[in-house]
Amino acid sequence: MMRPALTIARYTLLEALRNRLLWLLLLMAAAAVAVSGFLNELALTESRQLQAALLGAVLRLAAVFLIATFVVTSMAREANDKGLELLMALPMPRAVYLFGKLAGFGALAVLPALLFGALGLFFAPPAQAALWAFSLLCECWIVAAFSVLCMLTLNQVLPALAAAFSFYLLARVVAALQLLGHGAATVQSASQQALNTGIDGLALLLPHLDQFTRSDWLVYHSGSAADVTSIAAQTAIYVALMSAAALFDLHRKAI
Repeated sequence: MMRPALTIARYTLLEALRNRLLWLLLLMAAAAVAVSGFLNELALTESRQLQAALLGAVLRLAAVFLIATFVVTSMAREANDKGLELLMALPMPRAVYLFGKLAGFGALAVLPALLFGALGLFFAPPAQAALWAFSLLCECWIVAAFSVLCMLTLNQVLPALAAAFSFYLLARVVAALQLLGHGAATVQSASQQALNTGIDGLALLLPHLDQFTRSDWLVYHSGSAADVTSIAAQTAIYVALMSAAALFDLHRKAI
């Protein structure tokens, strides 16, 4: 069953390339370099550090936005064109279809990771730029897997995109919310304690994306092997969980 899955992955990647996604990535990269270069000229001190931090943040958001948008719109187009019904009618398990799509989206995420990681070489040593690019790849894999789950569950483009972007934003800021909640006051009200408990629960469920693709790796070159291990472990766990949830949802669909 590997051949059908690889075929689905191949055509998923070809669809992205035919939709000029690579050109859009290049345009995003050029725009980010231009904006960061403009601010570099305005900064009075540490202009290079400011440029690296801003470039890293903009490229990270651009990669996540493009991957999530393509995943959702691609699956929506396939459903509207009855391509999903055709594939489900073939004599193959539904897991083959899902893993083929995930493999295709995962291969697509390599493009922004390599392209944007190459830009990081202008600001950081190769090891730090490679760590940043690897982390961006893992971040895109998590977002792509969650976007697939959202589209299979919600079946509509706008709700799926809203859910994917909300998940990403919350996973990015949940650690900061924890710090704000626990450091607000020594004596807390019952409502504040309940809110903090809810935030702690979310922090246990969500990936800590604030530890991914950090700009200080490009600015201060502070990345280490421990960061690689933590990022790889979180990516493996959350991609596996989201894939299992998406497979369960796909099996219960009456297609």
